[in-house]
Amino acid sequence: MTLRIYGLGTVEARILSRVGFEVGAALTRLSADAGDSVTKGQELAVLHSTEQEARVARARAAVAANEANLAKAGAAVVRARAVLAEREAANRRQQGLVQRDVASAQRAEETQRDEDVARADLAVAEADVAVIQAQGADAAAALRQEEALLAHHRLVAPFDAQVVTRHAEAGTVVKAGDPIFTLIDPATIWIQAYVDEERAGQLAIGQPGTIRLRSQPSAEFHGSIARIGIESDRVNEERRVWLTCSDCPAEMFLGEQAEVRITTGNRDSALMVPEVAITGFDGHRGMVWTVQDGRLARVGLTFGARDDRGRVEVTGGLPEGATIVAGPPKGAAEGRRARTSEAP
Repeated sequence: MTLRIYGLGTVEARILSRVGFEVGAALTRLSADAGDSVTKGQELAVLHSTEQEARVARARAAVAANEANLAKAGAAVVRARAVLAEREAANRRQQGLVQRDVASAQRAEETQRDEDVARADLAVAEADVAVIQAQGADAAAALRQEEALLAHHRLVAPFDAQVVTRHAEAGTVVKAGDPIFTLIDPATIWIQAYVDEERAGQLAIGQPGTIRLRSQPSAEFHGSIARIGIESDRVNEERRVWLTCSDCPAEMFLGEQAEVRITTGNRDSALMVPEVAITGFDGHRGMVWTVQDGRLARVGLTFGARDDRGRVEVTGGLPEGATIVAGPPKGAAEGRRARTSEAP
């Protein structure tokens, strides 16, 4: 005998994204519609970008101007080095003349001063180059930022997907973060089902199940549990489980109602009692009416697994020779004579 648990749920997608722009502007073009299949990197929509394109052009001009300034500063360094070499040679000559008493000491001091000034000018020119190089790095970073913002005016598919919904049309002014499309990965379609907490303790990852879609009630599909929710619904007292489907139709519809029956175990033989026949049932123990020696008697039993037909497995407490009464008659009292009959 196969033990199953019933669950009711819907068709869902594990990967579902509501994609939009990181900036706000007017939509100028949309390249996809509901039902379309798109590939990763494919253009989906474009925003009005004239203003941002102007910012990018301005940033590029700043980079070009910096490159020109850097070339000018480099030439100034070359000139300063040439001047310094000239002043160093002149100073060496004057110092030699002074040592031979051919030139005056004043002239030697002047040439030494000219050399020192030329060396300082070279240091200033080299410092100007360093400053312009730093400004160039800043201008290049500003250009990359403006180009990144321009790229944000173009929306592309983040993965191979199917378009579920198109939320806006051309001409609409959208804000940053507004959803433009809802996308799903068709390969991640699964069934999300709700199972009564009283039965959820029997669930385990990998257990097989059968699936029936509301649009195809005559067809039965097969799957297995891929995930069990770690949080139950506090209002409905149900636990969520997700089943992947191995042979479901290629075209599935999100939100469609689905029934699942999960196989939790098998028994060679088992005594199953309808839950309605048990009183004081706490999930493990309860009282049932039995027929013993031709008379009615109430007996406390212990119970185990449940199935999808509203029955519970009897695991202990049934006296030998006693028969459980599935539908106690009105006015039943202990000791009253009774006889059993097989259910039709």
